Amino acid sequence: MLVQLDIDGMTCASCAARIEKKLNKVDGVEASVNYATERATVEAPDSLTTAELIAVVEQAGYGARLPEPDAPTNDEASKLRPRLVLAFALGIPVVALSMVPALQFPGWQWLAMVLSVVVVFWTGRSFHQAAWTNLRHGSTTMDTLVSLGTVTAMAWSIFAMLFGHAGMIGMKHEFELTLSRQDALGFVYFEAAVAIIAFLLLGRYIEAKAKVESGKAMRELLQVGAKRARRLVNGVEQEVDVRLLRVGDEIVVRPGEKVAADGEVVEGRSAVDQSIITGESLPVEVEPGSHVVGGAVNTTGRLLVRATAVGEDSQLAHMARLVEEAQTGKADVQRLADKVTTIFVPTVIVISVLALFVHLLMGSGLTFSLSAAIAVLIIACPCALGLATPSALMVGTGRGAQLGIIIRGPQVLERARKVSTIVFDKTGTITTGAMSVAATEPVDGVSDEVLLRAAATVESASEHPIARALVEVVETGQLTEFENLPGRGVKGLVDGIQTYAGSPALIAELGLALPERRRDVIGSEVWVATDTRVLGRIVVADTLKENARQVISELKRLGLTPVLLSGDNEKTARAVAAEVGIDDVRAGVTPQGKVDAIKEFQAGGKQVAMVGDGVNDAAALAQADLGIAMGSGTDAAIAAGDITLMRHDLMAAVDAVRLSRATLNKIKSNLVWAFAYNTAAIPLAALGFLTPIIAGAAMAFSSVFVVLNSLTLKFFQPTKR
Repeated sequence: MLVQLDIDGMTCASCAARIEKKLNKVDGVEASVNYATERATVEAPDSLTTAELIAVVEQAGYGARLPEPDAPTNDEASKLRPRLVLAFALGIPVVALSMVPALQFPGWQWLAMVLSVVVVFWTGRSFHQAAWTNLRHGSTTMDTLVSLGTVTAMAWSIFAMLFGHAGMIGMKHEFELTLSRQDALGFVYFEAAVAIIAFLLLGRYIEAKAKVESGKAMRELLQVGAKRARRLVNGVEQEVDVRLLRVGDEIVVRPGEKVAADGEVVEGRSAVDQSIITGESLPVEVEPGSHVVGGAVNTTGRLLVRATAVGEDSQLAHMARLVEEAQTGKADVQRLADKVTTIFVPTVIVISVLALFVHLLMGSGLTFSLSAAIAVLIIACPCALGLATPSALMVGTGRGAQLGIIIRGPQVLERARKVSTIVFDKTGTITTGAMSVAATEPVDGVSDEVLLRAAATVESASEHPIARALVEVVETGQLTEFENLPGRGVKGLVDGIQTYAGSPALIAELGLALPERRRDVIGSEVWVATDTRVLGRIVVADTLKENARQVISELKRLGLTPVLLSGDNEKTARAVAAEVGIDDVRAGVTPQGKVDAIKEFQAGGKQVAMVGDGVNDAAALAQADLGIAMGSGTDAAIAAGDITLMRHDLMAAVDAVRLSRATLNKIKSNLVWAFAYNTAAIPLAALGFLTPIIAGAAMAFSSVFVVLNSLTLKFFQPTKR
């Protein structure tokens, strides 16, 4: 059986690894735990119950429960925000008092102690709780080091105030670069403890903000469907919740309403806009016997639809499952700062203990030895490691937001760097999705203006997208006696003359011969005629987005291979691809076909980015290594994407790749600095060359350096047009 569990209590990727390892020790179980989505996907024998799997997770020290579809999103960022604000509000005065002698009024250390107790033991309680949980299960993480370092610093400071002379009124904190063997009980280390807690809470808050949207894609996808339906029972319409629909029910769909379920048209003719589901740029003409998809919009006539698939069996629900499967799969994310904790934390603790005993054996005295051990724990506290990713992410994503680019977390940046193939949807991505007149071919003796005016006037009473495209280009005349001809076109009196606009089949019905087409123009053609003669044809087509060709050229320059996947027909898709410079084209693909195509590229060893805007793209966006959603598209596509482009300018896709790479490079340089800092500073502290207060200052400087390095991303410039 396949079981999914929501996991509570994880604080880093090593927590996910621990739970995964614990589950996989059970016979017959294959588990994957995703830290970003806080969910475990477990393949287990039928002999095991869900309760037993939950018990295994709980034995590892974490919580687990079955997902609840209507449960509110776990917004960890909102929970952290009050603690973060309090930590900085109380911590800033402590740091200022401890590090600026001019501010040290008589008794300042006692105020600092009170404020520090609140910061360390209240706002930082999650670190201590996690450390205690890990200790009970015989393991260590960054939380262990944070808790041990801050608690030791606080305990020693309070001891020095109560039993040493650090608590004397009038005591001043002076900086010393090395430990004093006589005066260690004259120092307090409150500023180091509060700085560690405040900086790391900031890192956790930034990370939580990036994670809060992780489960949104499927909810948005399901919201595309209709919520209510008009069920026909014994000739009477009953408005019901779509969840009450059953296969075989007959549903009335009026113009402008969504089709409530997958089904077959049993009565009526209309044009159904399925672009949000299938990616087709034009509404599809339907008649009795035609298949319609739940979520599609009926544009013109009244339809009676017999439901063939409802609820979990519908195409929309199937697409939602595709998105969920792609999102809950275990990501290959290299969270270096979390991975090294399995070695780094125990090593630091060992070094601290060794420093204590070696200095004691060398006769340095208890206070000196303890101070050296504390300095090791403080200077090794991973503030810089904790801020390396979120600070660069915060600045990079902030700059991206200014440029209309929304990036969702550090794993996105790693995937952006590795991408080799970039796949584009056509409608709404490469093209605008809006119809316009591409060509006019009036017959001899008829001008373009006369042809367009006749077509626009007779189409002015229609809501079809082609009609809207015609009406926008010319002033219309007087229309009377309008009639819609489902599946063929429209007719009406234009300035008193019977006029027709529609398909070649409509012209044939009138007994008129079609003139020879003078040009091969890609698009949908509208033939215009009167009762006695054909006036000509008009070709209406989707239009390319501005700079589309330049965008493809820039992406090629960045080393990416562009591919076009479209639900449209082969001829139209290839014409658009040729115009923008894309060689690899796959047309007529379904939403599942898009997912399969991306899987095929991935199986060939390629890292794939997908750019799309519709619900039909949502599953493909989630399956791709990097999903880039057009912000002008649907909420479901945006939620499924790793990067969202809020600008209508497609060049934002180029800037998104460039900015992602720049931000990842900044994260890497931050991590290199943080590790280099620890590698150099820990031996100095262990040898007694640094006091705990200098260790705290060095730790703070390392964090500030990482933040300043990240701030250089504010100067990222978009691609020149």
